[in-house]
Amino acid sequence: MNIERVSNHRILGVIVNNRLTASDHVDHLLSSCSSLLYALSVLRSHGIPSTSLQDVFRATVVAKVTYCAPAWSGTCSAADRARLDSFLNRCKRLGFADTDMSSITELFSDADDAFFERIMTNSEHVLQPFLPAKPDLSYNLRERTHNRSLITKTIDLTERDFLIRMLYKDCY
Repeated sequence: MNIERVSNHRILGVIVNNRLTASDHVDHLLSSCSSLLYALSVLRSHGIPSTSLQDVFRATVVAKVTYCAPAWSGTCSAADRARLDSFLNRCKRLGFADTDMSSITELFSDADDAFFERIMTNSEHVLQPFLPAKPDLSYNLRERTHNRSLITKTIDLTERDFLIRMLYKDCY
């Protein structure tokens, strides 16, 4: 029995490579979205209004970039995020995207939050058992000898991946 070794595999439209990074997926995204920009430029040449063009951009390009983002955005390197941001900035300059459109990091964060919200509000969701209710712990701690409050936590979890952010979401 021969098992073929591959360097990447497409799973539900997301390319997973043998290094578990998103670079191959980002390469594929950028090339397919560039061809979508060509289609948008053809629509523009036929006289489509800019607001309609931006709607089509959101429905095609932004949807393609954010598809399954909670699954793969955590494996994006800073270079991958910079390439995606650069692509979105180019789309803004060309007039395909709104000038106030969010950065790729914000789009990923919004996708994570929407995914988590769908899990939390649907009691039949397959991931619901993995997110148990927050336990109500009451600690019997010793009294302090002072009346000062401790400093607030300063760990910034906005750039972490989906699972880490969601585990600590209610802590802040």
